[in-house]
Amino acid sequence: SDHMENIYGYLMKYTNLVTGWQYRFFVLNNDAGLLEYFVNEQSRHLKPRGTLQLAGAVISPSDEDSHTFTVNAASGEQYKLRATDAKERQHWVSRLQICTQHHTEAIGKNNPPLKSRSFSLASQGSANSPGVQRRLSQNAVSFFNVGHHRLPTGKRVPIMQPDHLVDVREMMSQAEGQQRDLIRSIECLPVSGHLTSLDQDLLMLKATSMATMNCLNDCFHILQLQHASQQKGSLPAGTTISWLEPKISLANHFKNGAAQNFPAEINKPASVREEQSIVEPCQLTREPEEINSDEELEDICDDKEDDLGAVEEQRSVILHLLSQLKLGMDLTRVVLPTFILEKRSLLEMYADFMSHPNLFVAITNGATPEERMIRFVEYYLTSFHEGRKGAIAKKPYNPIIGETFHCSWRMPKGQVATDAGNNFSAHSPSEQVILSKDVEGQTELDYYTVKFVAEQVSHHPPVSGFYAECVERKMCVNAHVWTKSKFLGMSIGVTMVGEGLLSLLEHGEEYTFSLPCAYARSILTVPWVELGGKVNINCVKTGYSASINFHTKPFYGGKLHRVTGEVKQNTTNTVVCRVQGEWNSVLEFTYSNGETKYVDLTKLSVTRKRVRPLEKQGPFESRRLWQHVTESLRDGDIDKATEHKRALEERQRNEERLRAETETPWCTKYFLKEGDGWVYHKPLWKTVSTAQTQQTDAN
Repeated sequence: SDHMENIYGYLMKYTNLVTGWQYRFFVLNNDAGLLEYFVNEQSRHLKPRGTLQLAGAVISPSDEDSHTFTVNAASGEQYKLRATDAKERQHWVSRLQICTQHHTEAIGKNNPPLKSRSFSLASQGSANSPGVQRRLSQNAVSFFNVGHHRLPTGKRVPIMQPDHLVDVREMMSQAEGQQRDLIRSIECLPVSGHLTSLDQDLLMLKATSMATMNCLNDCFHILQLQHASQQKGSLPAGTTISWLEPKISLANHFKNGAAQNFPAEINKPASVREEQSIVEPCQLTREPEEINSDEELEDICDDKEDDLGAVEEQRSVILHLLSQLKLGMDLTRVVLPTFILEKRSLLEMYADFMSHPNLFVAITNGATPEERMIRFVEYYLTSFHEGRKGAIAKKPYNPIIGETFHCSWRMPKGQVATDAGNNFSAHSPSEQVILSKDVEGQTELDYYTVKFVAEQVSHHPPVSGFYAECVERKMCVNAHVWTKSKFLGMSIGVTMVGEGLLSLLEHGEEYTFSLPCAYARSILTVPWVELGGKVNINCVKTGYSASINFHTKPFYGGKLHRVTGEVKQNTTNTVVCRVQGEWNSVLEFTYSNGETKYVDLTKLSVTRKRVRPLEKQGPFESRRLWQHVTESLRDGDIDKATEHKRALEERQRNEERLRAETETPWCTKYFLKEGDGWVYHKPLWKTVSTAQTQQTDAN
């Protein structure tokens, strides 16, 4: 292939925390399938300073920036590299991926499967024997080739007959027995010594063998369905073939509702006892509380999630968890390890989508329906990047039922665009601080206030409601989101089921919108987040709609975080605006008049939210509720954070059990169930309508 040429050049290589990044001369040897590097080009004739075998490797562009990428070898060794620009990175990544694929396929062709043989660690002698690990890997290879036969080339595969399915079932039963023996043998190993049951390679073997058997069972199930359809003629219309439910139950400590082994009460910190003894929420006041925004102070909390240390140290725990999971499995009831948590609740993460309130308020200033729809799309696409705290993918706290979060934003009226050409500002951080201070000295007439409230309205399924309003501009947004998470192998997918409604009362317009899916990728190495899926924005009154596609990165090549979309007038089917770019970097808007606008999200000013101090928050407000977990995570005390988290979850389970026994329904505080959705109890469209009616009656 023309793309299989050897390439070479300088790249920056990350060495360690002390040395940091260093320039090194790299050579891609396509014939040998090697990536080699030297101190400089002049030393190329000497022995390489380092060499990676590319067969079986994974080449991953990083989302830290457009220059960085990693090469993860099958041996476990990793190179973190940085090119001079995005174009050079793409050149290296594509050539490395082509070379990797070529040599990986060559190994498969040149190494026919071994004859199957039973696997037993017990027959391999003592666990401390020097040859055990080598023989273990050899037998693991033979284990995964049970029942594998090479078909003669050029021959058509016959349709499976019933007796063939019986043969397959028998071979799978043998494989399942061997897999159980493998798991049992690993778990019977000592917890200390030369080879232990917590060895990372063995935990990986457990995880992959479990996933393999589950996938084989699913494939066998599909074969049975296909055979049944051949006997009956065809599958009925609308029939779907989906993944089966897990065949292996999770360990108790991964289940919500399972008994937890807590330390004796006397040994628990006072804060843990307090968390478990808070009164049943419905016995507290469930009346909506009016939050005085004057009590809120500008938030000084800035928890960036860039620390990989805990993830690196706890990798064996992740591997053990993965060995219990199954492709497509719903993770709603799976309690994930504490060390992968962000230092904030999911409810607060929703609030961070409003970090550009000036763009939100500017929507209603659009002079025409077309301009208002475009402004909403511009705001919508700028709302996601600030929702991520750092490049490392971590999970926010699962909100406790009844948990709430309140905050607000203030911005000088001069910051809000009144015309289409002035919709984006790009203040530097220092300018943003000045603007923030200016707000403090201004009267209420000089600034706009956007208020936000969120509440966890349901535990199973996990549903959150959130609402934001700007009374001065007579606009509000109401949304409810059900987060459905699934295990996808080496990544986790989260579907945001629900709908949002933006109301512009000055114009009598309502805009419905949905949210994209989120994916945590590379959960065993450097986890990162990407968005995916198609979302729609629609305004029935004006006839304008928008279609936005968040593109997930293809397996080979392609850009990260790419987004495309268009705004059109439905009646005439005319496209009035197109957008493309990256949702966390630069967006390009092209309008029907031929104008083009570029928005660099990394330079957009962020308005800090205002929150009440902890001492003024109620016991079920997010920051006060999770304060001990957050403090422990900041201190790096994972065990203590886990203990506080368990106390909160145990209390929630006890409350849920008590409500079930007494047949007491859960009563929400701020949101009311309407049809399939949840609506804020006092939305602006109701209060404004009431005020207008009273004014009319008075006249």
